[in-house]
Amino acid sequence: LIIASLTISAILVFFIVPLTIVFFIYLTNILLLIYQRNNELKADPLSDVWNSVRKTIASFWDIYARVWHGYELHGVKNLPEGPGILVYYHGAIPIDYLYFLSRLFLWKRRLCLSVADHFVFRLPGLRLLLAVTGVIPGTREECLGALKNGHLVSISPGGVREALFSDESYQLVWGNRKGFAQVALEAKVPIIPMYTQNVREGYRMFKERRFFRQLYESTRLPFTPPYGGLPVKFRTYIGKPIPYDPNITAEELVEKVCEGKFLFSFQTKTAVQDLISKHQTIPGNIWKALLERFDKRRK
Repeated sequence: LIIASLTISAILVFFIVPLTIVFFIYLTNILLLIYQRNNELKADPLSDVWNSVRKTIASFWDIYARVWHGYELHGVKNLPEGPGILVYYHGAIPIDYLYFLSRLFLWKRRLCLSVADHFVFRLPGLRLLLAVTGVIPGTREECLGALKNGHLVSISPGGVREALFSDESYQLVWGNRKGFAQVALEAKVPIIPMYTQNVREGYRMFKERRFFRQLYESTRLPFTPPYGGLPVKFRTYIGKPIPYDPNITAEELVEKVCEGKFLFSFQTKTAVQDLISKHQTIPGNIWKALLERFDKRRK
């Protein structure tokens, strides 16, 4: 009984915050359903009709971000007034990205559409929440349509693989993904890099990964559970845009090699890596990340 109690206590300590986040996400979807039914809403989930409830949701997550992570957002002025592609590093849990979306909406009343992995759309009970918050599949047609309608579109090229298999060294796990760059060239929009400081110190994955890597590669499902949830300091930095270059075509982007590196996608990868190098202690240090909650000079 004692061993069982200690085991359950250890599990709760490791997973209580991630589970709390999941609970709040589902609670948010339930509140959306109630709002939709009470107001008999049948409007497009991306329309301004939903802005009042979006503000309520964003306010809740912004308060959570301030209280638990002392969240700060820097570089909003680097976002274009019109469309663009926001490229970011994917932590074990993209809670920092949710904080960013919330604060961007509260500050600018602006909705950033989010490209998500296919498995996200198979999660039960989140359909309305995904639609109202602008979560879209990462197809070329969806992304181009959103950009042509003037939206910001965000994507993490590393995606679930980066969430599961990157670590406190903050290595980008992008592989050969460069579809985001092809879409940016086709839509003639800039790419904006983004990174959140200490995101791996807040939430981590277990070190033993060979089995889970094989499992993920065969199923494309994230079976590895994240743990942690320490109240470390989170600061999201938005870097300077990489402008559209009319001299680089989509074909050149895929085929033309400059010193062994694809031009536009390499520029983006370098920009994100530069943000990490500038703002992150590598390897990440949990104690330092916790102490940064009391560092007022960085604000």
